[in-house]
Amino acid sequence: MPTLVDSSEALAVGVSCSDDALAVVLDDGRTVSVPVVWFPRLLNATPKQRKDWEFIGGGIGIHWEAVDEDISIASLLRPDRFMRLPNPGEQPAPRPPRSNRAAPPSGRKKRSSRLGDKLS
Repeated sequence: MPTLVDSSEALAVGVSCSDDALAVVLDDGRTVSVPVVWFPRLLNATPKQRKDWEFIGGGIGIHWEAVDEDISIASLLRPDRFMRLPNPGEQPAPRPPRSNRAAPPSGRKKRSSRLGDKLS
């Protein structure tokens, strides 16, 4: 008979983040691995930025200061409750090469994606 574990009680004790996956080791021995594409800030972060994380609340979450990303363990264990996931048949947009991720050249105005902002 399966045993239900209350996901809110699990704490992170280890974290690793590659170009493709975020893996979190929990205090109960489980390892949760999710695609980095779920987290655009981590997806676009440098390897150095991905390695620079700290626990939130003794392990209830993870914080990346350089990219302003916070991820709760509960959201990794129950993504259907916390995240808008891509449809199964939907392919994520390809990631541009790092050299193309620089700020727009001077003279060009950066477009805002916030609603209500007017583009010049």
